Amino acid sequence: MFFCRINYMEWIKNLTGLLPETQLKLFYSFLSIFLIWLFRYIIYHIIWKRTDDIKNRYFWKKTLTYLSVFLTLIVLMKIWLKGLDGISTYLGLLSAGLAIALKDLITNIASWLFIIFRRPFTIGDRIQIGSKIGDVIDIRVFQFTLMEIGNWVDADQSTGRIIHIPNGKILNEDLANYSKGFKHIWDEIPVLITFESNWKKAKLILSDIVKTHAEHLSKKAQADIKEVSKKYMILYSTLTPITYTSVKDSGVLITLRYLCEPRKRRDTKQKIWENILIEFAKNEDIDLAYPTQRFFNS
Repeated sequence: MFFCRINYMEWIKNLTGLLPETQLKLFYSFLSIFLIWLFRYIIYHIIWKRTDDIKNRYFWKKTLTYLSVFLTLIVLMKIWLKGLDGISTYLGLLSAGLAIALKDLITNIASWLFIIFRRPFTIGDRIQIGSKIGDVIDIRVFQFTLMEIGNWVDADQSTGRIIHIPNGKILNEDLANYSKGFKHIWDEIPVLITFESNWKKAKLILSDIVKTHAEHLSKKAQADIKEVSKKYMILYSTLTPITYTSVKDSGVLITLRYLCEPRKRRDTKQKIWENILIEFAKNEDIDLAYPTQRFFNS
């Protein structure tokens, strides 16, 4: 037992004697990492106490994390690499290795830089990329995260699922942003009434209803278009609510087309439908249609 203990102590002593420079570098490395991340913790703690805004807290958390990682890498390179030639050689070998073995990761990092600086979307935006639709709740170096909407749930409501999507997808998938530029979407409600109904009267009622619920957005949308037209070529001749008339097999179809805010689509549609049901109930000469069959005796 004593013999083993002596050998162990001698091994530690020999290791210490053989690698003094390496041990010193390790000490400075751990000390630097500790101080940088301690500084990050203190700053973030101060910000957390001074603001209750979730977006501000998230922004500073991410910014401090990226800054800490960057500073840590710089300090470690300065400790372990001597001179500019060493840094150049190291970076050259690292770049070559990453380019060959980590193609997807490099693509994700490049895409992350594109997201950060070009800003095709930001935290809180509602986007569709490929077949996935949701609200952006997180952006990281290798992936961004959506709170999914739609899918099996109607009218753009949340499903409760969180989807992680590699950043590289933005380079080879179609990307639609509901919240950037023109911040409204067009929605339509088809209302089918019977052939025996007074369709002209019904159309007037529906026009009044849709104007009540959606016309106030037209001026706001017009201002948005003026602003976004500085960057994109968007041309709309009419932004006010419109009603269209057509004929279907089961009756006269009156379609309400109106602007709405993306996150209020279902709520707006519900209010319009409730108003329609109330107004139609007051008029005996207007009936909603449904698929029917008529038989005539000859």
